[in-house]
Amino acid sequence: MRRPSALSVVRLLSFMVLLALAGCARDGEAPDADGDPAQGPAGSVTISGDDAEVAALTWQRPRVELEEDPDALDEARDQAAEALQDAHLYDGEDAAIPLYLALLERDPDDAAARRGLAASQTRLIALGDAAVADSGDDADALRAAHRVAAVARAVWPEEDVVVAYLRRVDGADRLWELNRAAEADLQADRLGESGDGALPRLREALELEPDQPRAMQNLAAVESGLIRRAEHAAGQGDFVSAGEWLDHAAELRPDIETVPDARERIERIRTLRIARLRDQGVAALSEPDGIEAARAALAELLRIAEAGDPMAADLRERIDLHVHYGLFRPGQVFTDALNSGARGPRMIVVPHGAFTMGAPADEPASTDAERPQRNIRFDRGFAMAVTEVTVGEYRRFVNATEYETRSARRGFSMVYDERSGNFVRRSGVDWRHDHLGAEAADNMPVMHVSAVDAAAYTDWLSDESGQRYRLPSEAEFEYALRAGGDTTYPWGEGGPPEGAGNLTGSEDVSPAGRRWSNAFPDYGDGHWGPAPVGRFAANRWGLHDLAGNLSEWVADCWHDNYRRAPADASAWVNPGCRTLTIRGGSWASAPDQTRSAWRAAAQRDTTNARLGFRVVRDL
Repeated sequence: MRRPSALSVVRLLSFMVLLALAGCARDGEAPDADGDPAQGPAGSVTISGDDAEVAALTWQRPRVELEEDPDALDEARDQAAEALQDAHLYDGEDAAIPLYLALLERDPDDAAARRGLAASQTRLIALGDAAVADSGDDADALRAAHRVAAVARAVWPEEDVVVAYLRRVDGADRLWELNRAAEADLQADRLGESGDGALPRLREALELEPDQPRAMQNLAAVESGLIRRAEHAAGQGDFVSAGEWLDHAAELRPDIETVPDARERIERIRTLRIARLRDQGVAALSEPDGIEAARAALAELLRIAEAGDPMAADLRERIDLHVHYGLFRPGQVFTDALNSGARGPRMIVVPHGAFTMGAPADEPASTDAERPQRNIRFDRGFAMAVTEVTVGEYRRFVNATEYETRSARRGFSMVYDERSGNFVRRSGVDWRHDHLGAEAADNMPVMHVSAVDAAAYTDWLSDESGQRYRLPSEAEFEYALRAGGDTTYPWGEGGPPEGAGNLTGSEDVSPAGRRWSNAFPDYGDGHWGPAPVGRFAANRWGLHDLAGNLSEWVADCWHDNYRRAPADASAWVNPGCRTLTIRGGSWASAPDQTRSAWRAAAQRDTTNARLGFRVVRDL
């Protein structure tokens, strides 16, 4: 027969010490004070001093004194049978096993005693197995299993049934030790996901006994610990680690919804954090020099967000828009509030981008004044008035400031004379009048204003709104006029399409029946003279009348060509210059003067019925 292994013996020894199985007296009573000190109390398992390793596996058989009288022996047999019936098997001299052993020592052929001892073994192992079954989370049951092991080993050390039982006790010991060590690891937060700690011990325990309740409970505790780590990592914004912790946890109890629920909680944490970062980034954009703070918020958002997150896309777009447009969007139409309670001109946001300014050498009717061509890039958008400044808008300025224009001070301006078909000087004409010198409606583009008069309006508008208004630079005007195109005319090549603008067309007829001698063939717009602003189609960027109605002042001093012009889109200004640039065709301009690249010089005090202006605003 096979004996228990040395490892089994050591494990049994260690758990006898661990569970303090010293002084296990019969029926839980205190040992007799008169017991033999050499043997210890009757029926006990004792551990003392250097003899602990041997004594722990030793059952001290109680002494049984049998009389020679046959009646006394029969009484002993009856007493042993009754003890067996009551499962009083080994503690004390009146227990079944000590009695049967004593009877067999007196008479080895006592068949009744032999049968009784065999029945006692069966009953003892059954009691031991019941204790082993309950020993996973019950220290008392494990102690009971060890007491049975000590008795069985002392009485039947070589029998297979006992050796098998000792192995089962050894497994119970190992299971207990694994759970105990795992609980110590849990207490110290050594979860063991990387191979050292509670988890590998619990896996071993569950290999010994699948679904063992204590091990499963501890496994759930490991899972909870991993989830806590995931939630802590999520709270710190480390969602990569949070996902890794949850992946570890998901391997433990895949049929339980604990980890999926935790994933939902952490995803809510992520969603809320992303929303906060997006809001922080948006708020930063409203602060001076807040772009870097917004970009930092975006970088953190991108670190924790999934690819394609809409919040990240929104903040990225807002930052990009802010870099190029401030708080606006390209194509956005707005007006600024003025201190007087009125509103400023309708403005539209012109998109940032690049274009080639000027005319190529082979463009018909082009001049050297429109060359050399140069590439201009707008890294930031700007706002331009949707239409030319109107008489009504200019009236608010004059009423508020009592400003006196150049034409009003000198008492005349240039108007169209219907009788001669020429432009003539007429007294008493100023910004309040139209191309004929009559009173102009408020929705007409203001004319008879000099470049100085136009700049005075932009200065007032800046003061009233708190924003920077100014005349457009020549580059800004041509960029807006072309609106992304690179053709000879703003609308393309050849004659204008219907409704393109207030231009000189062969179909136009003056009240006196005059026709233009140099006009676009087969084109008519129904106006001989300026039209109310915005009556014709806007260009691709939402701007009206850049190519017609009135030519317009820009901020640049006049230069004969673009050599040494600024590399950017800023106005080319020389201190004290008296000759400025005008851009864009008018209602009375020849077709060649409606080209996208056309430009002309004018004295800054010039006023007439073909010249007005519009404003731009920095974003």
